Amino acid sequence: MTDQQRDVITILTRDHREIDRLFDELELTIGATDEPTQRNRKELLDRVTIELVRHAVAEETEVYPRVKERVSFAEAEHAKHEHSEVTRTMKLLEGLEPDHPMFDKQLMTLIEEVRGHVAEEEAEIFPQLRSHFSPDELRRMAARVERVKSLAPTRPHPAAPDAPPAIKLVGPITGLFDRMRDAVSGRGRSS
Repeated sequence: MTDQQRDVITILTRDHREIDRLFDELELTIGATDEPTQRNRKELLDRVTIELVRHAVAEETEVYPRVKERVSFAEAEHAKHEHSEVTRTMKLLEGLEPDHPMFDKQLMTLIEEVRGHVAEEEAEIFPQLRSHFSPDELRRMAARVERVKSLAPTRPHPAAPDAPPAIKLVGPITGLFDRMRDAVSGRGRSS
């Protein structure tokens, strides 16, 4: 399937599968105490965080406003609330080292929050997107989502705006600073 043929549901579902694959890898490290595994856990969590933040910003910028307009205001707001919970959990994890006693508990919280959100989104919002938007609209939405993801932040920012127009103004600037920090620190390079 070429980029021109992919729609927003395909793009977002692909993101969901990649994040779940990374979660599967992380789950295998729970309880491990050796230094190489601890380092791997941090790298995997960084990759998950980068993907989740970029994905969430793209949804909040390009998908949920359209869901509010044509599908359900309540469902879009519920999804944004779930994103806020995930962002707070990521921020907590960002401040913990993998050997911290609370790391595994917070990691499991993150995995449960995200998997629950994904299940709801794929069962409820995605079918409604298909019924309320034309294939061409869904492809255009995909192009906008990919563009936003390329400029989006890579770290959790719980206090950042999560709705247009503010997210469209602040997101790329925050994303630039995050990518500069990542370049200097080497964070996310293994992905």
